[in-house]
Amino acid sequence: MQDYQKRLALNLLAYAVQKNVDLAELCSRSGIELTELRSESSPSPTTQQINALWLAATELSNDSLFGLHFGESLQVSALGVVGELIRHSRTIGEALTHAAAFSHLITDLLTMEVARSEKSFTIRFIPSTVARRESPLMFRQVMDFFMAFTLHEVDGLILKKIQPRTAKFSVESTELAEYERVLRCQSIQNASIYEMELDSQFWDEPILAADYDLQAVLLRKVSALDEAYTNTKSLSERINNFLLANAYLGVPTLDAIAANLNVSSRSLQRKLQEEGVTYQQLTDSIRKSLALHYLQAGQYPVKEVSYILGYNELSAFNRAFRRWTGTTPVSYRKQYAGAIQPGASIYS
Repeated sequence: MQDYQKRLALNLLAYAVQKNVDLAELCSRSGIELTELRSESSPSPTTQQINALWLAATELSNDSLFGLHFGESLQVSALGVVGELIRHSRTIGEALTHAAAFSHLITDLLTMEVARSEKSFTIRFIPSTVARRESPLMFRQVMDFFMAFTLHEVDGLILKKIQPRTAKFSVESTELAEYERVLRCQSIQNASIYEMELDSQFWDEPILAADYDLQAVLLRKVSALDEAYTNTKSLSERINNFLLANAYLGVPTLDAIAANLNVSSRSLQRKLQEEGVTYQQLTDSIRKSLALHYLQAGQYPVKEVSYILGYNELSAFNRAFRRWTGTTPVSYRKQYAGAIQPGASIYS
């Protein structure tokens, strides 16, 4: 089975070397043994090692936008079978759909979501709240990387240059010009969410390397990788990943999740109990993450956020949110709107 976190780490090292970073020092600072990283039989780097790798690469390259520039330069083929699936998709829309569906194979720091409307489509990057809290500097580099890579991964594969209508993410005013260049977007809004909106014309743009027969073979391979990946995870992790990946559908009932996993509701409850967690605790955690995400986005009224998260009464959502954060949804949104102003940074 391909280890995509190893593959991404190796590509990061290769890019850092091109930026005149000393490979031995970078590995030493990260606690990474290059021979182990190259070995298929060795375990993946730990979360601490990956965090240290991003931070050391940023420092040693003297590039505060290391992640952004790495994402701009990386070729889609660097992602192995997943990259080939994207490269041989029929259209941009299909490629992005595949990228979103299998993003968890590449990283556990975020999930990717694509939402369509009549005139545009939006690519959303929903981050892990744990990573954001525990290592904000590394988190910024990773988010910059995935936004830039998602935009540039089809460079040379289509006859148009993809240019987002708008982009929203945390950005320093002094670095805005470089983000505008890399993301090809003159309408960047400083925000705590991460998303890019593109004109609907790009959705059906044909990919030059499209190959339906090869794509079918690659899709089977990637699906097998996904199944193998899933089987290595605990049941609670699998449910958590499913809930995040299908967040736009709302929070399903226990019976619905059990049916999706082909087990009985009673069996699901018993297995979760063995892992020391309940389905209610999992859904509460997801609801909290999604509530913060939607309120920070500022695109939905509080009542609609409550409905999306499965609360029949706004008062029930208010009580739950106060239990999670100590404040109400309305107060939280006002506080966040005041904290994230143009030119401000959530990292300062």
